[in-house]
Amino acid sequence: MNWLRDEMNAHPDIVPSFLELLRVLPEEIFNYKIAARPDRRRKFENELASTMDVALGILTACLNIPELKEQALDAFSSWLRLRHRLPASVLATHPLVLTALSSLTSDELSEAAVDVISELIHYTSARNLEGFSVQMPLIQAIVPQVMNLKPQLRDSSKDEEDVKAIARLFADMGDSYVELIATGSDESMLIVHALLEVAAHPEYDIASMTFNFWHNLQICLIERESYVSLGNESLIDVERNRRVQVFRSSYESLVSLVSCKVQYPQDYSELSKEDQKDFKQTRYAVADVLIDAALVLGGEPTLKILYVKLVEALSGHQNGDMMDWRPSEAALYCIRAISDLVPLTEAEVMPQIMSLLPKLPHQSLLLQTGAYSKWLDAAQSGLSFLPSVIDILISGMSMSEDSAAAAALAFRHICDDCGKKLRGSLDGLFQIYQRAMTGEGSFKVAAQDSLHLVEALSIVITELPPDQAKKALEALCIPAVAPLQEVINQGPLVLGQKPAREITVHIDRLANIFRYVNNPEAVADAIQRLWPLFKAIFDTRAWDMRTMESLCRACKHAVRTSKRFMGVTIGAMLEEIQGLYKQHHQPCFLYLSSEVMKIFGSDPSCADYLKVLIESLFSNTACLLTKIQDFTSRPDIADDCFLLASRCIRYCPHLLFPSPVFPSLVECSMIGITVQHREASNSILSFLSDIFDLGRSSQGQQFISIRDSVIVPRGASITRILVAASTGALPSSRLETVAYALLALSRAYGANALEWAKESVSLIPVSAATDMEKSRFLQALSDAASGADIKGLTVPIEELSEVCRRNRTVQEIVQEALRPLELNLVYVS
Repeated sequence: MNWLRDEMNAHPDIVPSFLELLRVLPEEIFNYKIAARPDRRRKFENELASTMDVALGILTACLNIPELKEQALDAFSSWLRLRHRLPASVLATHPLVLTALSSLTSDELSEAAVDVISELIHYTSARNLEGFSVQMPLIQAIVPQVMNLKPQLRDSSKDEEDVKAIARLFADMGDSYVELIATGSDESMLIVHALLEVAAHPEYDIASMTFNFWHNLQICLIERESYVSLGNESLIDVERNRRVQVFRSSYESLVSLVSCKVQYPQDYSELSKEDQKDFKQTRYAVADVLIDAALVLGGEPTLKILYVKLVEALSGHQNGDMMDWRPSEAALYCIRAISDLVPLTEAEVMPQIMSLLPKLPHQSLLLQTGAYSKWLDAAQSGLSFLPSVIDILISGMSMSEDSAAAAALAFRHICDDCGKKLRGSLDGLFQIYQRAMTGEGSFKVAAQDSLHLVEALSIVITELPPDQAKKALEALCIPAVAPLQEVINQGPLVLGQKPAREITVHIDRLANIFRYVNNPEAVADAIQRLWPLFKAIFDTRAWDMRTMESLCRACKHAVRTSKRFMGVTIGAMLEEIQGLYKQHHQPCFLYLSSEVMKIFGSDPSCADYLKVLIESLFSNTACLLTKIQDFTSRPDIADDCFLLASRCIRYCPHLLFPSPVFPSLVECSMIGITVQHREASNSILSFLSDIFDLGRSSQGQQFISIRDSVIVPRGASITRILVAASTGALPSSRLETVAYALLALSRAYGANALEWAKESVSLIPVSAATDMEKSRFLQALSDAASGADIKGLTVPIEELSEVCRRNRTVQEIVQEALRPLELNLVYVS
């Protein structure tokens, strides 16, 4: 730095180049493309910080040359990223800061000045009011100058980029000083009013800059943690109420300002898919802001503001004889967004909204009518509105596929929350269901959306008395069972040749029935009755993954709902998938077995056939997955196999650990640890972690000796493969899972695990990782072995990982040394 200063003094012509170097130097601390070790990066930051006075002295001198001012300010903003290296009191009167503040209104320097002030605002942020007191001299210098820019937010002559830069400063102040602003002082309200002006800007990209502030302010106003310093509960309540009252009008204005931003544009259908996706994200973001506002104002006051918007939409948006549906849809979307915060006892506005629904154009409400289903269920007047709401939905099902989809979803919400009220209308609901399932009449409900109707009726059936529920469930199954039975009756050849979609559409409906009819006996009775039909499909189409996945999903939901009522059907089901897996290796058979283990694993009466099942499934899978290429080509089998294995450890360790298949399963997992497929790799690592953590569960402790007889002889290899996985054999996104497995291994095997780790780490050349970096890694494992909390030990593992991945050459050297794909590598001392 001194050298730079002397050279710039001696050779004025090189000053611009050296200024650029001054700007770039601090930025390099945060440039992770540079393959620097973490230690070196930290030292570099401290070295730079120690020269900060010299650097700022050079930049200050450059302010005297007008053509260098912009470059000097750009470099200054880079140096400010070295947080809290200079006291705020020093910066408050520093020439560079004063120049940036005075340049905010300069045409030539405003962009550079905004960058500096933005960095200064972040520089002065603090986590509590005490922290702000230290920063106050600088804050008091910044805020008045930024506030002077407020009129420019409305200046139509200003370029949009300039307005965006000014809005950014206000948003930065809001985000950084939110704890100060939350006190509700007169000065802080000036910033709030400016942020409301930003929120009012017609450009969404500018208005949305404030959204994070409104969310954080809501947390400061509502959550108790903001007031703990007051100590006394009554004082906390008084202060919270005072602050909420201060900000009430601001949040009321915010609701009005943002609610108009969700209206569909006139040309929405002509927008590109990307633009349509962006608009939907805009609506989600606005919904979040409305929820923040409702948390401060309360659900009822927010609802009243939005109801006024709905009435305005109805009265003021006529387009000839055709009503423009977009404003009313926007108002209803906003009303739906806050629905969970409106009390179910609300009796003033909600009845008026419900009475308006039939008057609205149907496009505007199909997505929204299900939002207040809880209110319809709880309110005294709710029952009187149900017929008109259901009529609206029925007409929606006849309009178009899109409106039918929205109507089916809303219908499901209504039945979900108003199931008890609708029990007496089951015949009418069945008529709607029949028409949708069979495609009779004018209904345009697509197969996927018909599942909402299946769910809706299933939920209502759950509310019936047991004897009625069984009959209703039979009737509910008929539209799905009849076409399947018809195909089966035509013989195996026809069944085998049908396109999968023609089969699965009906099975998926049965799956949803089993899932949502929460009546174990009725579902168990249904699955027992339907088992011959299911078996025929299993036997004929076991080769077809799509059909098998659909069928296993139906069986899974039947098992989950029926549980111990399944009786003999569960035995027949498991015998079927055990036999078929040997031939067809469908991963869904493993997944279905996982569900069975969860429910029946601890049942002594099921132990014999479950033991036969898992030994058959695991031995067949181990034969399939004998090299890493097998895992890569069939990651779904690996994923479901080790999910099943983890379920066995959790629910039936007495079946897995004494089994002769356990050692081969561990060997299989060692081969597949480094598979690149995320889910498969995570399942394998979780399986190993569950084995290492066996002693932490009371029912697992009795199997520790069996576990150790399998793991200890393989411990050195397992450790080496896990170290290789953490240092580059697996993506860095997988590091958390690998680190846990390493630490759990250390916790379980203590001194043995440390010895294995030392052997593995010693293979890494010093050119890749220093002895100090290896030592810190081993210390973390040693701490885990001594019983320290694993959560706090990951940093040294992350640092060794980063060091060994710092460039491709180093990563290749490390992997060549560790060779994770060789299970029995001989260590050479």
